[in-house]
Amino acid sequence: MLIDLALGAAVLALLVWLGRGSAKSASSGAWRIAGGITALAAFVGAALLLMRGGWLKGLPLLALGIGFMLAARWRRPLPGPGRSPPRHASRMSPAEARAMLGVDEGAGPKEIEAAYKRLMMRAHPDQGGSSGLAAQLNAARDVLLK
Repeated sequence: MLIDLALGAAVLALLVWLGRGSAKSASSGAWRIAGGITALAAFVGAALLLMRGGWLKGLPLLALGIGFMLAARWRRPLPGPGRSPPRHASRMSPAEARAMLGVDEGAGPKEIEAAYKRLMMRAHPDQGGSSGLAAQLNAARDVLLK
């Protein structure tokens, strides 16, 4: 029993050590690797407990392993400002696109491009805008110029 606790503490220490990276290392998959290692450790522990007849301890550990496995496989976008999902051009109507760019119904390609550039100068992420709004402006331009 003491060996199980020591092994669990070692795995937990390894996971904490892996998790102390920067945001870049977290996005590069360190958390997914740590989750996979934790799932594997939980499965091994559950198998050992279930083989010894420890059903009350083994089944929750098995469920925990399944949870860590699913969490390691599921890709979630990193939270942050301006991380809204882009709106696809196929779902934007021409009326919505015109309203987004602020052009009239009879606007030509030059007027659409001028409105797009004017708005993109403010909405571009490099200028302090959000990537979601920039993606919507790109979609609006694509709908009107197709």
